[in-house]
Amino acid sequence: MERPSHKELNTKLHAAMSGVQENRIILVEPRIIVAHAVELGYSIQHELQQVMLELLQHTGPEHYAGQRPPQKSYETRIHLLDLWAFSVTCPTFEPRVYYKFSLKNDYFYLVSLHVSTSAAD
Repeated sequence: MERPSHKELNTKLHAAMSGVQENRIILVEPRIIVAHAVELGYSIQHELQQVMLELLQHTGPEHYAGQRPPQKSYETRIHLLDLWAFSVTCPTFEPRVYYKFSLKNDYFYLVSLHVSTSAAD
């Protein structure tokens, strides 16, 4: 069976939503995330949780934009964890956005969130 399956993607999105709802969000590369937040026009400090909740609410398995099987992270904090990438539109942002995350110990690790530049981002 090819990974990730529809069921696996639903499970990961549900786990991501739980982590974000509990505000268990960790920025893997804060400087990069902040630079993209400025570009998208939201405040990391005051709006990140709400932005992620909205994005996750508008994301389904059909929005998966990652590799099959999922790419593994090389970042120290999430080394060898699966990376879950999605490309989606939502009311907050006019352009399509691409975001990528990992999950570990009930935490949502945000790897990237920026304007989608292509299908592969």
